[in-house]
Amino acid sequence: MDKDKNIIDYKNLGYIKKYISEAGKLIPSRVSGLTASEQRKMNKAVKTARFLALIPYCDNHKRQ
Repeated sequence: MDKDKNIIDYKNLGYIKKYISEAGKLIPSRVSGLTASEQRKMNKAVKTARFLALIPYCDNHKRQ
């Protein structure tokens, strides 16, 4: 099994995006199934990816 795919890292955007809601919020651990330590690592990875502009802070609001 290839475990490198599921490493919690800010560069692994495909994996991180699965744990972010449409509104741009991190999905809670009770829903995502992550342990407490994994949730903290995910939170840090999301914040780092947002700071480096790899993922947006919020969803795209459409103007009318």
